[in-house]
Formats: sequence, structure tokens, C-alpha cells
Amino acid sequence: MNGPRGSEGEKKMGVWARFKRSLRAMFGGIIEKTEDPELILQQTIRDMRDRMPELNNNVAQVMANERLLAKSKERLEQQVVDLDSKIKASVRANRDDIATAYIGQLQQAQRDLQHTAQQLEYASRASQQALKLRDSYKLQLEQRAAEATRLVSQSKQARMQEQIAQTMASFQLGDDASTFEEMREKIDRRAATAEAKLQLGSTSVDTQMQEIEREAMDMQLQDKLLEYKRGMGLLGGGEKEAPALPAAGSGEQNP
Repeated sequence: MNGPRGSEGEKKMGVWARFKRSLRAMFGGIIEKTEDPELILQQTIRDMRDRMPELNNNVAQVMANERLLAKSKERLEQQVVDLDSKIKASVRANRDDIATAYIGQLQQAQRDLQHTAQQLEYASRASQQALKLRDSYKLQLEQRAAEATRLVSQSKQARMQEQIAQTMASFQLGDDASTFEEMREKIDRRAATAEAKLQLGSTSVDTQMQEIEREAMDMQLQDKLLEYKRGMGLLGGGEKEAPALPAAGSGEQNP
């Protein structure tokens, strides 16, 4: 019976593991897309700066404790000196009872002084350590702020390059090329048609000029023929003579 139950438990564990993995894959991608590096870096620097007052306050408390212990040590040192003087004065006055009482107070003051001196030594080291920690944190903050500024600038440049890449990717170069080719064919066809029309128009004018020149030549030939007939007396009396034309190369006129 333990075998089947163990198998069912393993199956449930496997299903749960796959489910958690799917959730991490799905929400991890969403979170990664929504994270803005610039905003996160700026917020991180603000958080570090917000911790500076608290750190300064802690350092100030450590240093204040050191100063209090230093004053307490000075007071106990003065107390030891005063008790020593009182003991000597009591001994001179043959007041051993009073001297003994002062000696007891002196011993307690010396013990307190020794304990306070040890505490002051620890407090002094703590103050130095706190100052070093504060200075190190301040330096780290300045370095992180400079690095964040550089990374934000780099992120802005990367975002601008992505926008340019997306803009370039949105251009359909193939369609534009086919459009240019189509327009080029239309323009070439229009230019060829206009050139053909111009050529046809020029040919028609040339043909008309040739016909006129041919008619003019025929008229000249007819005039020459009449001139020959008139010169040979072949023209009838009833016909009206055409006006005589000067002979080629001659300045005379026929009657």
C-alpha cells in the first residue's frame, strides 16, 4: 500500500513543481518587461540617500556616548584626586576613622574609573569605526550615483536605438522598390509616346513640305513647256498665252 501512495505523492509533487515553474516563467517575463532600468536605478539612489540621515544619526549617537564617557572619566579622575587629598588630610589630623572611610570611597572611585576608561576605549574605537562606515557609505553613494547616471544615459541611448531599429524595420523596402519600378516604367512609356508623337508630327510637316516643293517643280516644268510651245509658234490664236518667263541664264524676255 505504501508503493501506490508514494507514487501518487510523487505525481502531485511533480505537478506542483511544474505549476510553480510555469508561474515563474509567465510572471517573471511580465515583471521583466515592466521593469524600467532607469526608474529602478533612480529609486535605488534615492533609497541610498534617504538612509544617509539615519546613518548620520547613528554615528552621532556613538560619538555622543564617547563624549559622555570621556566626561565621566574626567569626573572620576578628579574624584580620585580629591579623595586622595582628603585621606592625607585625615591622616595628618589623626582621624583614622575618616581616613578609612575616604579610602573605601577612593577604592570604589578607582574601580569606576578603570571600568569607565575601558568603556571609553571601546566607545572611541566604535566612533572611529562608525565614521569610517559613514565615509565609506558616502563614497559608495557617490560612486553608485555616478554609475547610475552613466547607466541611465546608456539606457536612454539604447531605447533610442531600439526606436530607430523599429522604425527602420517598419519600412517595407520591397513594396517601395516595386513602386519605384512601376513609376519608372510609366514615365518611360509616357516619354516614348511623346517622342513618337513628336516624330510623327515632324514627319507630317516634312511630307507636306516635300509635296509643296514637288508641286512647285511641276509648275516650273509646265511653264517651261509653254515657253517652248510659244517659241515654236505652236500655241493657237484662240488660246491665251501665258506670260513669258525669262530663259535660264538670260536677262531677255520673249514678246
